[in-house]
Amino acid sequence: MPAIATQTDQRVNEQIESEQVRLVGADGAQIGIKSLDEALAIADEQGLDLVEVAGNAVPPVCRIMDFGKFKYLEAQRAKESRRNSSQTVIKEIKYRPKISRGDFDTKTRQVEKFLSEGNRVKVTIMFRGRELQHPELGRRILDEVAEEMAEHAKIDMTPRLDGRNMTMMLVPKKKPAQQQTAGPRPERAQQQTAEQTPQQAQQQMPQQTPEQAQQQNREQTPQQQTQQQTAEQTQQQTPGVSDQNSSTSK
Repeated sequence: MPAIATQTDQRVNEQIESEQVRLVGADGAQIGIKSLDEALAIADEQGLDLVEVAGNAVPPVCRIMDFGKFKYLEAQRAKESRRNSSQTVIKEIKYRPKISRGDFDTKTRQVEKFLSEGNRVKVTIMFRGRELQHPELGRRILDEVAEEMAEHAKIDMTPRLDGRNMTMMLVPKKKPAQQQTAGPRPERAQQQTAEQTPQQAQQQMPQQTPEQAQQQNREQTPQQQTQQQTAEQTQQQTPGVSDQNSSTSK
């Protein structure tokens, strides 16, 4: 079986130097101590590779596996881990000690935009010439930026003078989880509707005004009006009359 080249410290197949190895099968079962030739023959019979997984052990531990598939899955797991890991990006916004109000507002809105995207923001005041003799001007601007961003960020690094620059680090605040208002689930609402009695359902039905009733009567055909009048007369009969009619018919 040809050796498989690898960029890691794992030795594979003929790259293994020990004369004896503690062999582990492809299913994880302990096979025992075998000579290197025997271990290679067993792996070759199964169409798999012999991989040294614990080179510092005496004798080294080797496992039978599909090394190509193992490296592929390992690369996929590493890629997925990098994709899921949140990478923090640091953005920088630079101000001048004598910045105008319009430029200040524009840059501060950019700071807010970066924070809303989950980025850390480094706010820098750049001094030139004799401006460095008045660091309080830069500190005043940084304090104003921090005040403007109080709802969106917190100060991770307080203002400090570094050469000709004064810097401050802002990090976005974590938004609290929004609590959803608990309401009846659709399944529960349907169950409550099914459990209602006809009287309860009739009470919940919207009552018609006289004008709506007249409009509905005008839209009905003569046959529908006759059927409705018959139904109303039947409902107006008392239980006693119904029982008397039943006994007479008997």
